[in-house]
Amino acid sequence: MDLTQGAEKHKYDRAKKMMLWFGIISMIMTFGGLTSAYVVSKTRPDWLTEFELPNAFFWSTLVIVLSSVTFILAKQSILSGNRRNASAMLIGTLVLAVLFVVFQFYGFSEIVNNGYYFTGSESSITTSFIYVLVIVHMAHLLAGIITLLVVIYNHFKQRYKKGQMLGIELGATFWHFVDLMWIYLFVFLYFFR
Repeated sequence: MDLTQGAEKHKYDRAKKMMLWFGIISMIMTFGGLTSAYVVSKTRPDWLTEFELPNAFFWSTLVIVLSSVTFILAKQSILSGNRRNASAMLIGTLVLAVLFVVFQFYGFSEIVNNGYYFTGSESSITTSFIYVLVIVHMAHLLAGIITLLVVIYNHFKQRYKKGQMLGIELGATFWHFVDLMWIYLFVFLYFFR
């Protein structure tokens, strides 16, 4: 590769990273607006103060943190040339992502079983906000899972190696952002009831 091609590749890589960061910033603004509206709505007289987060949300938080760890280990394994371990860690990340989704739905079931509804005449502003926050996060998680599937596909096609890590770096950055966003939402919902 000559200098001109190297400079073009560097520009192309930087542009991809910038696009990802613009997307992340817009998602931060979305969740910032939703959580701000939640805080303002807490002053309403019909706000539920005795509402408890479901236990499944605690478990899903643990699972999502573990998924970030396995993604980090996958990246390190690729850099060290251990493809087998990288494959196991990427598949482990995918399994943990699916487990996170399962726990989220268990959490929704716990909320409904406790007599709280998200929509309709029996819903409250509190549960509707929780529903919106979690569903918007789940939409971003779905994008993260699609990204993870692309990373896994490219890994099995042997497209990642030391010096050629842009795809997995972008995927990992987005995945860690989605994970951190859930941790933020969980802590926010736990302390701002």
